[in-house]
Amino acid sequence: MQVHLIDGTYEMYRQHYGSAIRDREPPPFAATIGVLSSTLQLLIEGATHIGVATDHVIESFRNDLYGGYKTSEGMEPVLLEQIPILEDALRAMGVTVWAMEKYEADDALASAVATACEDRRVHQVRILTPDKDLGQCVSGRRVVQVDRRNNLVLDEKAIREKFGIGPDSIPDYLALVGDSADGFPGLPGWGAKSASTVLAKYLSLDDIPKSHEQWLVDGLKVRGAEKLAATLRENKKDAELFRTLATLVRDVPVGTVDSWRWKSETSTFDAISKKFGGAYLSDRLARAKAARVSQ
Repeated sequence: MQVHLIDGTYEMYRQHYGSAIRDREPPPFAATIGVLSSTLQLLIEGATHIGVATDHVIESFRNDLYGGYKTSEGMEPVLLEQIPILEDALRAMGVTVWAMEKYEADDALASAVATACEDRRVHQVRILTPDKDLGQCVSGRRVVQVDRRNNLVLDEKAIREKFGIGPDSIPDYLALVGDSADGFPGLPGWGAKSASTVLAKYLSLDDIPKSHEQWLVDGLKVRGAEKLAATLRENKKDAELFRTLATLVRDVPVGTVDSWRWKSETSTFDAISKKFGGAYLSDRLARAKAARVSQ
């Protein structure tokens, strides 16, 4: 069994701005229609178990931990308005939706990964987003990230090649280099190269020696090591906070793998798709159903 987990919020951005490139003025519901269409394509290709996570409310518990964390202020109203519309349309399509309020979409995806990995019937979990946060969930080739825009599949080997560290160190890496998309800056002077080099050796913030001299004893050569070590010592609490922000929650209630099986559309999908300019989607959905019957 293969499971497909979709970052609905990312997909809305991807579809909206993709439409903006193609059209001078994107249709008002381009994001919704685009996500429905791309999800339908998965069904047409044979996907059976799908879950879509959305940020129903952009703010989360992380905003209580750090004042600079991302908010809905920077999100275009045309996208904010479509979040509940997309959720309802996906449910009408028969697809499982996790609409997050206290937590984020990424937390739901991480929790679904954890649930799927406990099910021996699942031979692969495909996380459909290039978001580097989700790299921490990748495991071997059983749990992979899929970047549909660039047609890339990232397994654990690819994550190590990309970041220079394993999935378990991703939150520590983001704590040092920061994450502009989520609104936290990391530590001054720490960049991708220095963070990956140090974490490749020590794996975790907690295990990085306080003195750069110990780094040398351990055979670690990093440009500006003395200054980097001093910065980490002086800003350790900030680094730990940023790591907490970057660490995904893995116990959000997401149901069971069986509950994610596509159930076909409800009677309202045809009306919903027509209302938002996607009447052709009903025909594509019929193709997906016909493919199941013939299997």
